Amino acid sequence: MTLSAQLTDVEDAKHHLGEILKPFQQELNRQQKRFDFVKKLIQCIEKNDFFQLDELLKSKQVSEVLEDASLAGCSPIFSHLQAYADKQIEQYKLEFKNGLSQAAERAGLPIRIDIPRLFVVEGIEGEVNFTTRQTTLGGLTIKSFDPKRIVSAALNLKRRLYGSVFEPQTFINSLFACYQEILKKEKLGIGDVVSIHQLYTDYVWSLQSKAFLQNMGKGFKGYSIEQFAVDIWRFFTSNVSATDGGYSIRLAPGRNKLFYLIDQLGEKRHISHASFVKG
Repeated sequence: MTLSAQLTDVEDAKHHLGEILKPFQQELNRQQKRFDFVKKLIQCIEKNDFFQLDELLKSKQVSEVLEDASLAGCSPIFSHLQAYADKQIEQYKLEFKNGLSQAAERAGLPIRIDIPRLFVVEGIEGEVNFTTRQTTLGGLTIKSFDPKRIVSAALNLKRRLYGSVFEPQTFINSLFACYQEILKKEKLGIGDVVSIHQLYTDYVWSLQSKAFLQNMGKGFKGYSIEQFAVDIWRFFTSNVSATDGGYSIRLAPGRNKLFYLIDQLGEKRHISHASFVKG
């Protein structure tokens, strides 16, 4: 059967023409992507954005560009640009590290810098992402990697998490009381593990005033997971090791409803359960 015979109406003609055009359109799309990639490189050079330049040069798009015979001459140029970006980034990171160390020293803030990682104290650590120009610190995202802003944010976090008066005996006794209540509700015995999520939730409720419990419209006392992690760490490093009755807390890793808490060694671990044991 001839093609003419197959073309029963205009829609068939439209369909066949579309099929004929497909390979041409696909090639045009590939060419457009390569054009856009090289254009981005030029823009990075114009802005002296060597971090973005480095990211582009290390992407899989480079090999796709060089597959095009007409762009094969880009290879030595890309190598030259990569060497330039590497040198600029190394210099920038050195200046950043020195600037952050000096800003922290002036503020009396202890800080350990292992780019891209930052460590202040247990519970306050973060990472610098030069490409996105953002710094994460604890649960905070700073849309900058300016040393002064990072130090200021770290000081605020340190004051918030470590600035309050902490009574380790009261803390562990209250936590144990919440643990006992959970055991009663779930018909478990001392030493059995309970969900760390449930323990934390019950502890937060135990911190609320009688006035709030009678009228929950206002007066809620916030208590973040970050504060919980730090308080557990402060308990572990205190001169108190157990409840008044001699029960010690045990933290256990798992997979469900995890919290990122600080263990006795100061290491952050994913914790899912907790228990109290005698002795």
